[in-house]
Amino acid sequence: MKKIVLGATFALAALFTACDGEKKGQPETNQNFTYEVEEFADIQVLRYKVPGFEDLTLQEKTLIYYLSQAALEGRDILYDQNNRYNLAIRRTLEAIYENYQGDKESADYKEFVVYLKRVWFSNGIHHHYGEEKFLPGFSKDFFKEQVKALPADKVPAKEGQTVDQFIAMMEPVMFDPNVMAKKVDKSAKDKILASANNYYGEGVTQSEVEAFYEAMKKPDDATPVSYGLNSRLVKENGKLQEKVWKENGLYSPAIKRIVYWLEKSLPAVHNYDKSQEETISKLIFYYKTGDLKMFDDYAIAWVSDNARVDFVNGFTETYGDALGIKASWESIVNFRNEEATKRTQTISSNAQWFEDHSPVDNRFKKEEVKGVTAKVITVTQLGGDCYPATPIGINLPNADWIRADYGSKSVTIENIMEAYDQASLHTGFNDEFVWSENEINLIKEYGFMTDVLHTDLHECLGHGSGKLMPGTDPNALGEYSSEIEETRADLFGLYYCADPKIVELGLLPNADAYKSEYYRFMMNGLLTQLVRIEPGKNIEEAHMVNRQLIAKWVLEHGKADNVVEYKVRDGKTYVVVNDYEKLRDLFGQLLAEIQRIKSEGDFAAGKALVEKYGIKVDPKLHQEVLERYKKLNMKPYRGFVNPVFTAETDDKGKITDVKVSYDESYIDQMLRYSKEYSTLPTYND
Repeated sequence: MKKIVLGATFALAALFTACDGEKKGQPETNQNFTYEVEEFADIQVLRYKVPGFEDLTLQEKTLIYYLSQAALEGRDILYDQNNRYNLAIRRTLEAIYENYQGDKESADYKEFVVYLKRVWFSNGIHHHYGEEKFLPGFSKDFFKEQVKALPADKVPAKEGQTVDQFIAMMEPVMFDPNVMAKKVDKSAKDKILASANNYYGEGVTQSEVEAFYEAMKKPDDATPVSYGLNSRLVKENGKLQEKVWKENGLYSPAIKRIVYWLEKSLPAVHNYDKSQEETISKLIFYYKTGDLKMFDDYAIAWVSDNARVDFVNGFTETYGDALGIKASWESIVNFRNEEATKRTQTISSNAQWFEDHSPVDNRFKKEEVKGVTAKVITVTQLGGDCYPATPIGINLPNADWIRADYGSKSVTIENIMEAYDQASLHTGFNDEFVWSENEINLIKEYGFMTDVLHTDLHECLGHGSGKLMPGTDPNALGEYSSEIEETRADLFGLYYCADPKIVELGLLPNADAYKSEYYRFMMNGLLTQLVRIEPGKNIEEAHMVNRQLIAKWVLEHGKADNVVEYKVRDGKTYVVVNDYEKLRDLFGQLLAEIQRIKSEGDFAAGKALVEKYGIKVDPKLHQEVLERYKKLNMKPYRGFVNPVFTAETDDKGKITDVKVSYDESYIDQMLRYSKEYSTLPTYND
């Protein structure tokens, strides 16, 4: 089962695309548009533009408005999925912020504001990327004092709890580093018991989860549903049972609001695109019933839906579950960038050529590539697990049998990539980490176009390439599925970035441009992505594991020919690529092995690759990278505030226009969302 396909690269390359040696000063602007909003902890918050929105038809604007409202209604769901105390903590912190009467210049208060901003950004108390719990910088006494100062109706205590009992319940969750330490703990012996997410009830073990869902599978089922995708598995009276996320089920108040806005969108789409009307109708029915077969029907309809305005809405990706079973709630609303889509259409129209010429064993290639739909989109609204941190590419659906029989839809989110790129100018990063002027010039000239191309290839073709052998369980790779899948898609993109066919198709201007992406990928995988890891920690996030796995495997297997090496100059370590052609060959060799592992469901081989190359960090090199990076005053993580869409209506309530504005601050947006889109009870048992 292809579980992890959204957000393949998370714009790591864009994050490190500095175009000259100037230090960061004033916020970057493009045509008087300010991208930077604010910074705190390890995070920079940006804005993104929605170019072309004013040129859409009223029908398209109206549809975007309704779908955007639906995209915001699931926010509480994600908080609760991430941890069962997240809503209580968020609501307590917001109440303190809005009712605070003390000294706002005190150290405790300033640390309190930072902590609140981090909780908003991560949709809870665990880091959005690293998964570990971040601790408050303010004191327990400050917290106690502020909670006790709140009006009684502002303290989100459980029924029958006193304020003191509520504080006693919250303190270890927030302040004790050993309590609920990691949202997803893939290193633990029992990954379910050790993980602090809320996908499983208390006392449910990994072996029980695996046995429960294994028993559901039907032998020789060619079209299996994604068992467990939309439910919490709990133990009641000693017996396991699922609490399904649906209308009149778990998360019902929020789901009813999502359905409300989806139903409002149907008149707008009725004469716009019949296939999209069918798609939305199937999604509504799925939300009402929780029927996973209907989810597959919706996914099939969504793949064939080619309307200009498009969206993702629902329980989709399984990054947040250590076993890759349960899906987080997310949404993206967008419209097609017609001009830029010509690039991805060129790629998708040649999908069979790329499949046929792949370096993998012919047994694992698709004889016929079906339904690869690729486009470049302009995002208009982000929600759930795509907000504030967001992917730069989408490839769905995840079910392998749907991809094989009906195809897939792949998108590159270009306005998000542009925002990353603009905010990355003038950082001094290249001067600090890039080996020579030759590589710097490559990045200046070709960095953005090759970054976008790699994303296109990764999403449009990489995830859709290859096939499972008959009888291979789609979930055979278990907890290593996401790492192997992202490795496979990245390698596919890397291998073909350097192919002469790319220049022939006009996707790159010459045969040297790909070297920019090769250099940055190797530098990132071997060196610079370590800025995202805390001292003493290893790598666990799937995309980072994937990048280091590729880079370290290539480093080791190209050692005899000195294809790639570390070099030290003036006490600083750099990555140097000595032979780009041999580097491409090594990418191809590893792609062939990764595809074999995927196609045959070779769990042991997948585990061995991930654990040998993808996880461990050299502490000495890590410390050096952190010290060098700190001097640049950069933030390793970025996310976005959404634009605000306002519907203008006539005296009968009919929408006459939809306006977009970009002036809402990060704090104002988060507080507004908590007031306007917060329908779930604090405790969702």
